[in-house]
Amino acid sequence: MLVTKAAPARLCSLPVSPEAAMFVLVEMTDTVRIPPWQFERKLNESIAEELNKKLANKVVYNVGLCICLYDITKLEDSYIFPGDGASHTKVHFRYVVFHPFLDEILVGEIKSCSQDGVHVSIGFFDDIVIPPESLQQPAKFDEAEQVWVWEYETEEGAHDLYMDIGEEIRFRVVDETFVDTSPTGPSSAEASTSNATEEVQKKEAPYTLVGSISEPGLGLLSWWTNS
Repeated sequence: MLVTKAAPARLCSLPVSPEAAMFVLVEMTDTVRIPPWQFERKLNESIAEELNKKLANKVVYNVGLCICLYDITKLEDSYIFPGDGASHTKVHFRYVVFHPFLDEILVGEIKSCSQDGVHVSIGFFDDIVIPPESLQQPAKFDEAEQVWVWEYETEEGAHDLYMDIGEEIRFRVVDETFVDTSPTGPSSAEASTSNATEEVQKKEAPYTLVGSISEPGLGLLSWWTNS
């Protein structure tokens, strides 16, 4: 996924549907360039294709992960500039964006575990982490198995409940982080460390969700099936 700040955006107050609150409609504007060889097509079709090429599966800074175009609400006049045979049209449109609200409950799958916590995927989005302090307590990290374990206390003693890779997990979204990963040219003072900085930037996710399972009903679905 890439991060982009190309299109000014405004979050709508309503989700796409009550069943999919993690997705929201975002109002955006952008100027779309249509090359001459596409003039024979309908303008709306060409613009829709170009917008999806530009935004689909990209992270818009402080907005979320773009999924697909919802609709075009307004087309302004198109212009052809000297030296460029393409048309340029300012477009107002709405885009479906993955952006869960804080305290929303989601269900995902454990992708991996590390000392930093439990890493979760929901299929199309992998940058979700549940830090150690947000797990069911008391919890410990099993170095041999490379998984986190909930030491569940009962009257008969403690039972180790392993958070195995591939298990379904229910979690609450408690925080989010956006990182501007757009490339920037190094200044002369930073030239010597530019390569190291670029390596760090490559490893940073543009959009990360932080989850929590430290309350009843949250955690592995199998924990609560027979409760």
